[in-house]
Amino acid sequence: MRVCLASTSPARRMLLRQFGIHPLTVAPAVDEEAVIAAVEDAEGRVLPPAEHVLLLARRKAADAVAQLAARMPDFDGIVIGGDSMFDIDGRVLGKPGTPENALARWHDMRGRTGVLHSGHAVFRVRPGEEALEAHDVAEASVTFAADVTDAEISAYVASGEPLHVAGAFTVDSLGGAFITRVEGDPSTVIGMSLSTLRRLVRDLGVEWTSLWNSVDPSVREDPAADGDARGDAPVGTPGLS
Repeated sequence: MRVCLASTSPARRMLLRQFGIHPLTVAPAVDEEAVIAAVEDAEGRVLPPAEHVLLLARRKAADAVAQLAARMPDFDGIVIGGDSMFDIDGRVLGKPGTPENALARWHDMRGRTGVLHSGHAVFRVRPGEEALEAHDVAEASVTFAADVTDAEISAYVASGEPLHVAGAFTVDSLGGAFITRVEGDPSTVIGMSLSTLRRLVRDLGVEWTSLWNSVDPSVREDPAADGDARGDAPVGTPGLS
């Protein structure tokens, strides 16, 4: 069973690899801001975080399915798309982008609890057949240590790690020492809820265990040739894309 990750996020790719799945990765050609703006304008409202991340996860996965149909018509497997947002008291915190923003975020988050919303979309793709889809949102609350010092915050921001991840933190790397509690599937905070993915994959008639120890052929030899579909060397900005 082949697996395609519709994301260039190193965190998501590494998460799957840690659990025995070496996927093909495809960079989705989705203008996230334009997608959200179009839907919000059409509906006259601001999408709440859960709807926001689910919409983008579905669009990313669908775009990857279209790319595979054009470039790898014999692809037989599943395509996984995801998107994440972090909020505290209803304020959505995306990737900070700059050290100044990251510093401000951490001073504000210190000693507080926020919620990481993670959208998941899974497609079952078979050659010559219409793709089937299952999707859902997972959430996990994250509590930050109250005794994190200004010096620790400055050092963490200087590492560059929090600049390109949703919420300006990681739980599985340098930022993990500053987090005191996670409620929910811990993998949600890394990038995808594995328990949610397992359920969605099963809903599409595929057993999660059949994906273990799978290494997509493109990891060693990329059939796409044009560089947009990659195996073991995805391209793009680090973070939860």
